[in-house]
Amino acid sequence: MHINITDLAAGRLTQSLNDQPGYFKVIYDMEGCGCNGIIAILIVDEPEALDVQIETNLVPFYVDPKQQLNLEQHMKLDTEPNYPSFKLSSDSGVLSSNVRVRDARSVAAGSSGNSVSCEL
Repeated sequence: MHINITDLAAGRLTQSLNDQPGYFKVIYDMEGCGCNGIIAILIVDEPEALDVQIETNLVPFYVDPKQQLNLEQHMKLDTEPNYPSFKLSSDSGVLSSNVRVRDARSVAAGSSGNSVSCEL
């Protein structure tokens, strides 16, 4: 599995780390999102023991092996200069045009990182 990250998306992801250590994890979030769920990116302290690494042109991302079925083998993560979220697409089409980053690290406790991914 591979994600090609555009330069603009890479810059925004790097900013979201706030100069703190962390790992990016792609999730299919169904909590509070109704029955369909959404794709989101969590920033975590450490990947889970069974998480699978996704190769990227930036840093490795991780995904729960049970959630790999919601993703494609080759994907692209992009963003727009004046739009707060990301777009994840593949050769099959757009997987999500509203991928949000949520900081779930312990260093982010008490910050806005604890928000639900489905909220705008």
